Amino acid sequence: MLAQYLPILAMFILAVLFAGVSLIASKLLAPRRPTASKEEPYECGIASTQDPPERFPVRFFLVGMIFIVFDVEIIFMYPWATVFREIGLFGFVAILIFSFAVFESFLYVIGNGALEWGPRKKIERQDIVSPSRTIHSTIRRVGLEGRVTPEGEAA
Repeated sequence: MLAQYLPILAMFILAVLFAGVSLIASKLLAPRRPTASKEEPYECGIASTQDPPERFPVRFFLVGMIFIVFDVEIIFMYPWATVFREIGLFGFVAILIFSFAVFESFLYVIGNGALEWGPRKKIERQDIVSPSRTIHSTIRRVGLEGRVTPEGEAA
């Protein structure tokens, strides 16, 4: 019974031996003449002039989550579609619950701005604050003394 797996075991052993012998041979036979130019990272022959970015934006990961969610949905929907007549109402309710969970996660990542890639719209200061407003015209004073009544006289 185990004889049928013998060729697979032999191929696995040969692959491990080949990889090990190749690594050992490259370490023993390769010339070691490090120079400053050889130690630099290779980027298609172009020396980098700027520092690498510190972090990816969170939106990048949110878009990745969207792709993963829909890939998982497709993986689960294919077997369901092939046997949906045999599983009946139970299978239909199960796929509705699953689709709701997928749609809910989709709404979550969209709500967190996953597809808003453009620059954020900046609200111009002129729309919020008028130049005619000053400290004296906008600060509310407690009490009635010094206030002007609608008739134009001080209280």
